Amino acid sequence: MQKDVTQAHLKMKAFPWTLTVLLFLLAGTERCRGRQFQIKPATPRRHPRATDGREEVRKCAYTFLVPEQKITGPICVNTKGQDAGAIRDMITRMDLENLRDVLSKQKREIDGLQLVVDVDGNIVNEVKLLRKESRNMNSRVTQLYMQLLHEIIRKRDNSLELSQLENKILNITTEMLRMATRYRELEVKYASLADLVNNQSVTITLLEEQCLRIFSRQDPQGSPPLVQVVPRHLPNSHRHTPGLLGGNEIQRDPGDPRDSVPPPDLPASPTKSPFKTPPVTFINEGPFKDCQHAKEAGYSASGIYMIKPETSSGPVQLWCENGLDPGGWTVIQKRTDGSVNFFRNWDNYKKGFGNIGGEYWLGLENIYMLSNQDNYKLLIELEDWSDKKVYAEYSSFRLEPESEFYRLRLGTYQGNAGDSLMWHNGKQFTTLDRDKDMYAGNCAHFHKGGWWYNACAHSNLNGVWYRGGHYRSKYQDGIFWAEYRGGSYSLRAVQMMIKPID
Repeated sequence: MQKDVTQAHLKMKAFPWTLTVLLFLLAGTERCRGRQFQIKPATPRRHPRATDGREEVRKCAYTFLVPEQKITGPICVNTKGQDAGAIRDMITRMDLENLRDVLSKQKREIDGLQLVVDVDGNIVNEVKLLRKESRNMNSRVTQLYMQLLHEIIRKRDNSLELSQLENKILNITTEMLRMATRYRELEVKYASLADLVNNQSVTITLLEEQCLRIFSRQDPQGSPPLVQVVPRHLPNSHRHTPGLLGGNEIQRDPGDPRDSVPPPDLPASPTKSPFKTPPVTFINEGPFKDCQHAKEAGYSASGIYMIKPETSSGPVQLWCENGLDPGGWTVIQKRTDGSVNFFRNWDNYKKGFGNIGGEYWLGLENIYMLSNQDNYKLLIELEDWSDKKVYAEYSSFRLEPESEFYRLRLGTYQGNAGDSLMWHNGKQFTTLDRDKDMYAGNCAHFHKGGWWYNACAHSNLNGVWYRGGHYRSKYQDGIFWAEYRGGSYSLRAVQMMIKPID
C-alpha cells in the first residue's frame, strides 16, 4: 500500500512539469512567428543529385531534452519546409490528446488516492482511539495491581495480628488455669478453716452448757474434753441429709448453719443457737422413678425425695417441687442466695454439687439418666430483684451421653420470659477445663460457670450471683436470661425443673 502511494505521488509530481513544458513550447512557437529573426545566409553548399534528376528536399528535425526544473524563458520551435505549418498543428493536437489522456489518468489516480486517503484516515483514527484506550487500560491495570498489593499487605498484617492475638489468648488461658488451680487450693483451705470454726462453735456451745450444769449442780459426771472433734455431717440425723447418695458428692457449703445443729441427745441449753433454720421436709420413702412417680404414689409435699432413675446404679436425693400446679416437678438446678460457687470443673458438674435444701446442681450424669427414661419437658422459673417471676417452658428436654459431652436437645418454647435457651440447642456442655463451645476461647472463663455455651451465651443460669442484680465485673458473668432484663442484669432466683410429658 505504501509503495503504491509513493509511485502515485511521483506521478503527480511529474505531471505539472510535463504540462508546463508543453505550454512553454506552444507559447514559444507563437512568439517566434511574430518576431523577425535575422538569419545569416548560409554558405552555399553543393547538394548531391538525386537519382531522378530532381533535388531532394531536406527536412530539419529537433530533439529537446527538458530537465525537471523550472524554465524561465520561451522555447522556440523552428521548422522548415512546405509542411511546417501542418506539422505544428499536428504536434499541438497530439499534445492536447496526450494531455487529455494524462489528465484522465491523473484524475482517476487522484480519485483512487483520495479513496485510499479516506480509508487510511479512518484506520489512523481507529488506531489513535485504540492507542488511547490501551493507555487507559494500562492505567486501570496499574491501579488494580496497586490495590492487589495493598490487599496482600493488609492480609499479611491481619494474619500477623491474629497470630499475636492467639498467642496472647493462649497465655491468658494458661494463666487462668493456673489461677483456677490456686483457687481450688484456696477452697480446700477455706473448707479446713470452716471445719475449724464449726468445731469451735460446737465446742463453745458445749462449754456453755457445761458451765451451766456446774453452776446449777446438775452435772455430777465432770467436764468434757476442751477440744472435741465434731464431724461436718451428722449421719444419724434424718432431719437434714445434705448429701446425695450414690457417690454424687453433693453437699452443703462448709460452715452451713444447718450442719452445725447439736445432736439431739445433748441436754438442751437455755442459750438460743444462732443456727436455727426453717424445717425441711424429708420423705424417707422410695426410691421413686421421678417426682411425678412420687406424687402419683400419694406424696404431694415439696421437699427432699429419694429418686432412682431406671438406668441408675443407686438412688440420689433431690428436691421435688409440688407447689407449682399441678406439681410433680423434679428440680435439677436451683439458685436462691449465692451460697454455692458454681464456677466448677467438669468432674463437679458431672457428679453434682451444692445444698439440696438451697442451691445445688443435680449433676449431668443424673440429669442424663432422668431425661432419657421417659419423654420429659423443661420448665425454667426466673425471679428478679423486684419480686417479679416469669417462666420459660420447652415441650421436650433430654441430654445425650457423656461421649457426646451431654449435648442439649430441646423442643418448642412457650412462656413470658422470652426464648434465651434455643440458641444453645444442640450444643455440648462446657466447663473451665472442658472447652466444647463454638467460640475461639473458653466461654466458661468469661461467664464464670458451666453451660451449653454456643459462642458464647444468651442465657447463663450457672453464673455468679450478684446481690441487687448489679455486676461487679466487666464481663457478663452473672445469672442472666438475655430475653428478660438483658445480659447485664443478674437475677435473684432460678429453678430448672423437668417432668414427664402428659
